[in-house]
Amino acid sequence: MTVGSSRKRQYVQHSASTSRHSSVFAAAAAAADCFPLSDKSSTEVSKKPHTLPRTSSFSSIAAFNDASTADIVLRLYLEVAPFDSSGSESPASSDVQIYLHSCVIRRSKYFSALLSDRWQPKKDNDSDPLRLSFSVPAAQGSMDSHLAVLELLYVDDMSESIDSTKAALDLLPVALKFLFEDCVKSCVRFLEAVPWTDEEERRVMGLIPFLQEEESRELLARVSPGRNDSCDEMLQGLILAAIHNYPNMAFVKAFVAKLLKDFSSRESAKRVLKRAFEMSLKVVKESLEEYSSPNFRGDHNETEAIQRLNLHTAMTNAKHLSWVVERMIELRVADVAVDAWSEQASFTADLQRAFRDDGWRGIVPGFPSVLLRCTSKLANAVAAGSILATKQVRKRFVKHWLPVLLVSKDHSPLLSSNKNLCIELEETFLRIISTLPLSDAQELLQQCLSFTRNVDDCPHLFKAFNTWFRRATHPPQLEKL
Repeated sequence: MTVGSSRKRQYVQHSASTSRHSSVFAAAAAAADCFPLSDKSSTEVSKKPHTLPRTSSFSSIAAFNDASTADIVLRLYLEVAPFDSSGSESPASSDVQIYLHSCVIRRSKYFSALLSDRWQPKKDNDSDPLRLSFSVPAAQGSMDSHLAVLELLYVDDMSESIDSTKAALDLLPVALKFLFEDCVKSCVRFLEAVPWTDEEERRVMGLIPFLQEEESRELLARVSPGRNDSCDEMLQGLILAAIHNYPNMAFVKAFVAKLLKDFSSRESAKRVLKRAFEMSLKVVKESLEEYSSPNFRGDHNETEAIQRLNLHTAMTNAKHLSWVVERMIELRVADVAVDAWSEQASFTADLQRAFRDDGWRGIVPGFPSVLLRCTSKLANAVAAGSILATKQVRKRFVKHWLPVLLVSKDHSPLLSSNKNLCIELEETFLRIISTLPLSDAQELLQQCLSFTRNVDDCPHLFKAFNTWFRRATHPPQLEKL
């Protein structure tokens, strides 16, 4: 009796209405041709009972490959494609004969159906063993896997045999083919409990369509998001953890930054960073508003403590904001940040009032530098063309944040010593102004006179004014172009 691989029992996928077991009789029908088997046509596995570790009630009935008591002789032979001389298995293992017991192998629903009266013709001599043949795919290790599963039919406790991911993945396809449910469950249970390499995960996913829904549920749960927004939720949690929860924040921020940079979905990263940006900006604005316009009563010490808390909260979240802006620029998704930054008329007015007050200097002296550094990063991205902002956005951006720079330079001791930051932001503002219509540029350039320190120390300002005057006095003659 021969079973070809093309006639294997078909397994239904989860969406199919029929169960896996409905194909048993179809497979048995495909195997209904019985023929005598010459002993010279195959290599016999040792006739001595195998010593596979077991604590089994089946081993008390019969021993695997025991020729003296077997009533089934099964020939396993390799399927070799026509003209294929490569041969994955060695010639010695390409045709194997083993001795089995019908009372044991009926544990497999495949063999149970195959040995039923419906498919077996009457033999001339009932004492002769029934001879069957079964084809094995010509893949490396395939013959060994088939022999191992047949041997497991004689074992109750399979834990000692299924002791690695490789073993479970090698045995599971064969157990599925033989409808050996106990072995299938043992393999699946092992795979549910252990980690997988990438290659092992690919093999597991390749077997999912052949498993019933309840068998594959836990395997799929490992690789299937519970909700459509799970990636966003995970990234949001990582960002919040990086900027809020860890004392060793620099290393965690660097790690999360790399994850974001390597993340495959740019849109998902943009959504998450936008939420983080808006949340940090909201806290900075609210804290500064509380500081600039206090609406509480109490003694002097209590008032001072609340004001200090408001400033520290604003400073901490401004640092978070700067980190988020860096990530947005790095991923080229900072357009939403630029738009939001250009609409902060009320916030920049609060900043100017706060910086003119001397109270903040002894509490958060670096606050102006942090905010202007964030402004400089966004402005540089606009001036470089990394972010293509509209004319209106470019104008508002400079209009609202230029006064903050000027006030900070006059009232921040730390900023006055940080000459490079000031000059960089001045030059960037002037570059953005040069992209605006002449009338808008005229309005903004006049506010930039405070950039002067001495005549020889502001070439960027001279260049900006000279460019404006050149354009104003020598407009293009369109008819000559």
